[in-house]
Amino acid sequence: MYPNDGFRELDRQECLRLLAMVPVGRIVHTRHALPAVLPVNFGLDRDGAVVLRTSASSELARAVDGVVVAFEADEVDAATQSGWSVVVTGAAGVVTDAGEHERLLRTGPRSWMPSPWEVFVRIEPELVTGRELAGGCSLYGVTLPF
Repeated sequence: MYPNDGFRELDRQECLRLLAMVPVGRIVHTRHALPAVLPVNFGLDRDGAVVLRTSASSELARAVDGVVVAFEADEVDAATQSGWSVVVTGAAGVVTDAGEHERLLRTGPRSWMPSPWEVFVRIEPELVTGRELAGGCSLYGVTLPF
């Protein structure tokens, strides 16, 4: 975090609690050697891992399998100038264990765009960071954007 920037740093447990409250986030990965950001619905697994459900033939499943990615979710209230943002960074991988896949079919996120052959992508939470703006932070009379 940057010192004196008006934000409060969140600990890991606060971050995971906030992530569990929202249905959509953004996965950040590399596509053709450039950053790519894709909005996705997600769920949290029992160990704090971020779990996505996508088509087995999707470009996303191929692009993130076995690589380090970032996942970000947030909630912002423009009226009160408050909100939070959480970033999970870690290795992503397609779930290949049949038992784990069956468990996630029951407990994991539901796809908003179902396809006949779906896979789960798990992002291991190696680094979890977050920050919160409690509202109305200003500097020299100018309101700072979130």
